[in-house]
Amino acid sequence: MIRKLKSGEYRLYSRKKDPRTGKRRNLGTFKTREAAERHERAVQFFKRH
Repeated sequence: MIRKLKSGEYRLYSRKKDPRTGKRRNLGTFKTREAAERHERAVQFFKRH
């Protein structure tokens, strides 16, 4: 899940909420949406391998 920040950067959040905090876990901040999407695909790959 990618959200644009006020600073113009994009942040990748986990899809599920963290049970301890009730918020989504931050999986990294990126300059471009393309970079965030690339990383999201990498995260999905590692979840299954």
